[in-house]
Amino acid sequence: MSRTVALIQARMSSSRFPGKVLQPLDGMPSILYMVQRVRRARLPHEVVVVTSTDPSDDALAAVLQQAQVPLWRGELDDVLARFAGAARAFDATEVVRLTGDCPLIDPQVIDAVIALRRERGTDYAGNTDPATYPDGLDVECFTRDALERAAAAARRPSEREHVTLWLRDAASGCTRANLQAIADVSRLRLTVDYPDDLEVVRALLRVLPAGGHFDLFDILRALSANPALADPDRHARNEGLARSLAREDQKP
Repeated sequence: MSRTVALIQARMSSSRFPGKVLQPLDGMPSILYMVQRVRRARLPHEVVVVTSTDPSDDALAAVLQQAQVPLWRGELDDVLARFAGAARAFDATEVVRLTGDCPLIDPQVIDAVIALRRERGTDYAGNTDPATYPDGLDVECFTRDALERAAAAARRPSEREHVTLWLRDAASGCTRANLQAIADVSRLRLTVDYPDDLEVVRALLRVLPAGGHFDLFDILRALSANPALADPDRHARNEGLARSLAREDQKP
């Protein structure tokens, strides 16, 4: 029987904003706010937070356990292995990858990416290659089989750190599909990688519908009415991936 599990990747040791996933957001830790939003998606059967066994993530694990949020802990420096372990532990046949710095994630976009992968019958589907959705609404979906192949074949450190890098490489042989927004709004930044990102998200929540009942169109309307929050040049997109690739290029 097919089983879709949404895995939210989170850790406390972010180099740019340590502890960001536990920062208060709408009266609760940011990671719990995000879990609530992901649970509104119709297609995943379960939502699990995936973190590491490193002691730095003990505080995060304690918050999740207290809130009775399913949790999987694996290697700190091998995120790909961590995801594969979580997929096995929760008996997933289909995996949705999300990152814990996206508290405004749209449940409808999650469902749309899952539906696209199923309709096309591909190994992988996402909405980031190329990106047309705002930074912070990134969703990826792939089969358990494709994840296992990646875990066995990926060798570069960047491929172990960035879960889907091997899957998205043409050399992997994986079939792929990409969800496009009705308009390219990829320059908008809704992710939380820095303290000023968090302040933008908090400001948006003050003007968005209460109780988290909003979608991308509500966010776009709020940004249109508050243009100061929509600075597209606040920070670069995918800085972590760019740094990983740069480190590999510098090695002899």
